[in-house]
Amino acid sequence: MSIRITCIKKSNGYHEDPHHAISELGWTNEQTNETGRSTRLEMYDWIKNQSGLASVADARGNKALVGGREHANGTKYVQTYADRIWTDNLLALPECR
Repeated sequence: MSIRITCIKKSNGYHEDPHHAISELGWTNEQTNETGRSTRLEMYDWIKNQSGLASVADARGNKALVGGREHANGTKYVQTYADRIWTDNLLALPECR
């Protein structure tokens, strides 16, 4: 299954990295148009342990893949990467309503 992340929800407070502030991600299944929301940890697990494929599209339609990462302190999170470079495409998405 392939999904496109469409929005994010951030938690308040101090975070060592802005990607750690993402608490939920809204998504659309590109094959079925089903929509849903997943927590940051659910998305991390789906990508890392269930071989899920997630991406983010910019305004021009360019896609960046989403990968699971783990901070040195053990915090699990997701972040986009393009051309083998970790990027901030998720942080540019609108807040989920």
